[in-house]
Amino acid sequence: MKAISNHAGASPRASMASLSLAMLLASLGTSIANVALPALSLHFGVSFQHVQWVVLAYLLASTALIVGAGRLGDLMGRRRLLLGGLLLFAAASLVAGLASFPALIAARAAQGLGAAVMMALSMAFVADVMPKERIGRAMGWLGTMSALGTALGPSLGGVLIAGFGWRSIFLLLAALSAAALALASRSLPGDDRSASRGQAGFDRVGTALLALAAASYALAMTTGRGHFGAFNAAWLAAALAGGGVFVWWQRRIEAPLLRLDMLRDSNLSGGMAMSGLVATVMMATLVVGPFYLARSLGLNMAEVGLAMSAGPVLSAVYGLPAGAAVDRFGARGMALAGLFAILAGAAALSLTPMVWGVPGYIASLLLLTVGYAQFQAANNTQVMAGSGASGRGLVSGLLNLARNLGLLTGAGAMGAVFAAAAGTDRLATASPDAIAHGMHAVFAVSTGLIALALAIALGGMLPSRRAAAGRAASRDA
Repeated sequence: MKAISNHAGASPRASMASLSLAMLLASLGTSIANVALPALSLHFGVSFQHVQWVVLAYLLASTALIVGAGRLGDLMGRRRLLLGGLLLFAAASLVAGLASFPALIAARAAQGLGAAVMMALSMAFVADVMPKERIGRAMGWLGTMSALGTALGPSLGGVLIAGFGWRSIFLLLAALSAAALALASRSLPGDDRSASRGQAGFDRVGTALLALAAASYALAMTTGRGHFGAFNAAWLAAALAGGGVFVWWQRRIEAPLLRLDMLRDSNLSGGMAMSGLVATVMMATLVVGPFYLARSLGLNMAEVGLAMSAGPVLSAVYGLPAGAAVDRFGARGMALAGLFAILAGAAALSLTPMVWGVPGYIASLLLLTVGYAQFQAANNTQVMAGSGASGRGLVSGLLNLARNLGLLTGAGAMGAVFAAAAGTDRLATASPDAIAHGMHAVFAVSTGLIALALAIALGGMLPSRRAAAGRAASRDA
């Protein structure tokens, strides 16, 4: 059965433009707000512990609700829900730009919900709007947009705040998301009308349980600012308990949010595990990099920002060629190539001496970043290609959930490794040698994580080879 019908005026190019803008806005929504925290703290007269919820509210909502958003798109229609997500993001951005502090936090949570819909359904839509032989390029391009949003956010936010004040960053997001909504409404193919019949089967309880578990894990990784104490342990225990209750509930009901037998598919479970591990390592570069460049290599803040932008900029530039390589050489092999490049980059960072200076650090970082862009394009293509049309939203949500949890783990757990190896929690004043030792320890752990991802990738290749051998034997017989 054809899941998507043609929409008047729809074309692959116009559809990809609207999906790309949605992905760009979702990543920009996170990174552009970080630079506004000092201005918000001063304007509203609140502490850092309070103002950090401007970022946390967005991150928690987008992480906790992304799987439910993807599944709901499968049931009620991806076009309809994506337009709703863009509308919510636009309205929440407008409120954030005009609100008091409590309303700003609520608006940021609403933005995060809109971003969850945009991230999950942008990936899920690719197979509906692009020819099969160009899906890898499309996935690579979405990765480019995500990287571009991450790289552009701090610099764009800084310019806007300096010239027009902090409210301007949210008003810009409102204007851009309104433009994306107009483009998407004209270009995206229409939903199959029969899809709405499945709406009654949406697992609200399962969605709430998974959201609570994901939010608890996020809080376990982000509270304490580099320390793992009693509160972190309590939130982690809540996450584990919530996950256990979620699994129990999924086994109990007839129409679950997630059929647990889906996770027996090594293509999906392996792809999720590898995505989480790789995201953990990539976030470690953002946690460690500023301290190493400033304290160990003696760069000023402008130079640190320039050096840190090298990775996201290269990832944005390489996204499309990475996707083209997937289309030409196959997703499985290019995912392995990407992992080997990440492994080499992480190993180099774990061994790079300070005397190699900025060139040595950036060369290793760029190798890691190229590998990341290649892995993302290949892994997303491979996992999404293995999902049925009726479940692409759910699978996309699961992939994005794994990535977000990896980013949170990188920020929390790898930050704790960094502080422990440096021997101090006062990293801003630690000695250059202590920071370098912490950096080497973090990337030694990162090398081990990527080695584990490689083992998962190589292990996942064995069943497919056995299946191919079985098919060949059947033909010979």
